Amino acid sequence: MHDALARSTHITLRTADPYRDLAVIDERAPRFNQVVVGSVSLLAVVTGWWPLLAVLAVQLAVGLRFGRRFCLPCVAYFEFIQPRVGEGRLEDSRPPRFANKVGLVFLSAATIAYVMGFPLPGALLGGIVAALALLAATTGFCAGCWMYKLAAPLFGITIRHIDPAEFCAECASLPPKAP
Repeated sequence: MHDALARSTHITLRTADPYRDLAVIDERAPRFNQVVVGSVSLLAVVTGWWPLLAVLAVQLAVGLRFGRRFCLPCVAYFEFIQPRVGEGRLEDSRPPRFANKVGLVFLSAATIAYVMGFPLPGALLGGIVAALALLAATTGFCAGCWMYKLAAPLFGITIRHIDPAEFCAECASLPPKAP
């Protein structure tokens, strides 16, 4: 009984608060966001419902400007999925945030292309977003994150290595999570 209780507590216990500890993010949260962005972008391109690209651009802009509480995929992940599957490994939040900015630029450009009557460039840009987001969601290779990590040293930025104990004193005594 005690082991089962400890395991269930371990699953729901958060090392970092997703809405306050903005320097870090559960590695699974960006992947969930990539599934949403990739799937909706693909749907928009395949069906020609290009306003979905505008909705995604607005959602990314709102989340980037006002924080995770206003990012619908983030809220869905942190409130419904993470409590059931547990927190993943924490990572520096800056690379995924940069990737979201790149996605915002491409989705905005796709929307503008469609509005101006250029559906082929709009579909191409939307398709790039869909392909890269779904690639990241399925393989873990995030092109925007990679761009950030490659450019960061050129600007004197150091990628953070996350120590979960700095976010949660009680968590430091828990056994390490399996990779």
